[in-house]
Amino acid sequence: WSREPKRPLRRAATSSSLLLYLAAGFCLIYVLLKAIQLYRKRQQLLKAFESFPGPPSHWLYGHSSQVGKDVGWRIKQVAVLGKKVPHAYPRWIGGFMAFLIVNHPDYAKTVFGHGGTVIGGLLILHGPKWFQHRRLLTPGFHYDVLKPYVSLMAESTKVMLDKWERLITLDKSVELFDHVSLMTLDSIMKCAFSCHSNCQTDNYIKAVYDLTYLVFHRIRFFPFHNDFIYRISPQGRRFQEACRLAHQHTDKVIKERKTSLQDQQELEKIQKKKYLDFLDILLCAKDENGAGLSDEDLRAEVDTFMFEGHDTTASGISWLLNCMALYPEHQQRCREEIKEILGDRETIQWDDLGKMTYSTMCIKKSLRLYPPVPTVSRLLSKPITFPDGRTLPEGLFSLLFLKGPILPSVFDPMRFSPENLSKRHSHAFLPFAAGARNCIGKQFAMNELKVALALTLLRFELSPDPAKPPKEIPQVVLKSSSGIHLLLRKLP
Repeated sequence: WSREPKRPLRRAATSSSLLLYLAAGFCLIYVLLKAIQLYRKRQQLLKAFESFPGPPSHWLYGHSSQVGKDVGWRIKQVAVLGKKVPHAYPRWIGGFMAFLIVNHPDYAKTVFGHGGTVIGGLLILHGPKWFQHRRLLTPGFHYDVLKPYVSLMAESTKVMLDKWERLITLDKSVELFDHVSLMTLDSIMKCAFSCHSNCQTDNYIKAVYDLTYLVFHRIRFFPFHNDFIYRISPQGRRFQEACRLAHQHTDKVIKERKTSLQDQQELEKIQKKKYLDFLDILLCAKDENGAGLSDEDLRAEVDTFMFEGHDTTASGISWLLNCMALYPEHQQRCREEIKEILGDRETIQWDDLGKMTYSTMCIKKSLRLYPPVPTVSRLLSKPITFPDGRTLPEGLFSLLFLKGPILPSVFDPMRFSPENLSKRHSHAFLPFAAGARNCIGKQFAMNELKVALALTLLRFELSPDPAKPPKEIPQVVLKSSSGIHLLLRKLP
């Protein structure tokens, strides 16, 4: 009798063991199928890249261990590798994901003329929907719309310079990037969204910083390519929180404008304006059936312009001021040009921007040496053939190329020499991309760079801080891991 209860226990143990074996079997089958899938993907990539020799890579880690100090990612070393591997070479992120790094302007011209899909809002759209959104948004960047923005940019810049004036001491440098980032966010809020917020949005700034770091880190770390693994990881949860904060800020901007548009008189007044700001265009846009943009489309476009309109421009301005500090002879020449243009005036106007010839050359050289977005990718929607006859198939991978020193044989790409710009290839200078999908806000960004440069040089003399040199980190946006510290001297 005492042995009878043991039989159900044995049956339960047998059932548990069977379930365990089945689970282990399913896991083994899944791992094998995944391994086969990855192997086939690697073989496809190897076949596609067989005509593109490049630096050796590890079969599992690829070139990931070299990122950060690797010649393919360190902008100052791209020219060196370009001499060894002309035109293009593959870059492996892990053993099963690869890009083609383009280092020749003829190749870049082919890629930009090809089209393809890039990365948020207008950036990831393609086909008729991309064309429709681009057509709807282009009027927002007409030069008549951009004219009044100059005074708004100047207003935001002066607020930043006033802060610097209170911070400067004889022996202590000022870290620029955070201040410049708040200033460019303030400008985009005023110009594109008619929102005078005084830039009290530090959570949004932190969210953008987190997103740029986390996207780059995910690409580098192969296990995070899997969506499930990334979602349950601490970095994945941090990414989701950063997205929540960024969307919260975007939703607030849209909600406030939608609330004002509920008033019929206000709506009619906006629709009668000769030119609309960016958010006006989005909210009033209708397709051929009379339907407006969905809430998802609205958020995507506003997110894109909030990011592209402030973080990239902040990078461009910060590195430009760093160049001015490093090259005092060019700084002084720009200052003299600006003083001659403005005369007795203390601020800059729309008509002044086109007269800043030498300053514009310096801006473009800075953008070449320190491109705010170091890389651009294209997902091929159709096969592509390069000028030398080599081809790549569609849909397998992205093209990724650095917008840095291309075609070094023409001139020294790392020397700050604005006079050399006239000798370059049309596609050797690509901070705003090129082709049909070039940066829609190019002129907006150039105007803001000119305004910030002019007003800063009128008020301060810039010098580098030898104790705190910047250290480039080419993430989604080019930044410095140590900040950008400059010594500022107030001019009489």
